[in-house]
Amino acid sequence: MKKGFVAFAVIASMAAFGLTGCGGSANMQEETSMQENDTEETAMPEETKEEPYVMVGGAKMVPSKDIVDNAMGSADHTTLVAAVKAAGLVETLKSAGPFTVFAPTNAAFEQLPKGAVENLLKPENKGKLTSVLTYHVVSGTYKASDLKDGQTLKTVQGETLKISEKDGKWWVNGAEITIADVISQNGVTHVISAVVMPKKM
Repeated sequence: MKKGFVAFAVIASMAAFGLTGCGGSANMQEETSMQENDTEETAMPEETKEEPYVMVGGAKMVPSKDIVDNAMGSADHTTLVAAVKAAGLVETLKSAGPFTVFAPTNAAFEQLPKGAVENLLKPENKGKLTSVLTYHVVSGTYKASDLKDGQTLKTVQGETLKISEKDGKWWVNGAEITIADVISQNGVTHVISAVVMPKKM
């Protein structure tokens, strides 16, 4: 009896040990698997692709912004932005468009006769200012590849701009395009070296 009892106890102990061992092994495998999954999730973040951009006035001009928001980031176009605000054209240039804008730099405005910019920014001259600014805007999108020597473009102001090409450079009424194809959400901007003036203001 005693021998049978002892044998039974030994077998029972071994069985219990075996079950516990298997359970522990399974738990360890599950834990390891979960840790591996966690490591995979944290170690492989999604790569964020940067938008294509053009540098203007020390800032990145990106296609996800509209023409006005891009211009506001350029340190070279603070005068133009102030003029657009004074003329009440912000909402127009933030609309769907599309527009092609020939954007004079601060240096371009400084080439105008002394006091000309200050005079145009006066409330009583809002009509003249609007005429000058809309003379720099064309409906539709005209990238550099769409421009042709001798081409004329009708502006929002009503008069036309003449495009010319010389020695590999492009000009708008005598103002050089210094940076082309600044793509925005609602059109394209070309930076120009001078302010172009309409015949009628």
